[in-house]
Amino acid sequence: MEPDFDKMNGLVPAIIQDHLTSKVLMLGFMNREAYRLTLETRKVTFFSRTKQRLWTKGEESGNFLHVVSILTDCDNDSLLIKAKPDGPVCHTGADTCWGEKNKEDILFLKYLQDFIQKRHEELPENSYTTSLFQSGINRMAQKVGEEAVETVIEATNGTDERLIYEAADLVYHLIVLLTSKGYRIEDLANELKKRHK
Repeated sequence: MEPDFDKMNGLVPAIIQDHLTSKVLMLGFMNREAYRLTLETRKVTFFSRTKQRLWTKGEESGNFLHVVSILTDCDNDSLLIKAKPDGPVCHTGADTCWGEKNKEDILFLKYLQDFIQKRHEELPENSYTTSLFQSGINRMAQKVGEEAVETVIEATNGTDERLIYEAADLVYHLIVLLTSKGYRIEDLANELKKRHK
């Protein structure tokens, strides 16, 4: 459903949020044409109130905002656009127009989960992840066990650097195992959240 552009003299505010980190990156305004171009090109396009023209974010800097999803609010007069930024969003060079860092490393696990899920669905050739899925549940479970043992060894007799390396291997193989069983890393987060109450 198209937003109601008539409430604010042909414009609606568009809040841009990073689709991975959920950080608010910037605020701009769209008219009907900017909205149409955004839908068509999947690059965020605004109507500049100062220049009185359309402008695609990144047209000069190359730091485009690639649309992941567009939501309208309950009154149908503002937009929440979840996007993938190509680089810093603010004209000052900052990650956001509020000077915040757009970095949440923990959210990489969600990206990794999505990547592994896609591998599970597509099973591309020459992929280590594909080879794990094709090896069967017993081999995947065995790999989780091997990585767990290696993590324990590094924790008790190894180096901190190797501990982090092996623990990362453990998490990766655990996500593969969960995916093969129809679960996601978020299912573990939900279980831990329930226990925390």
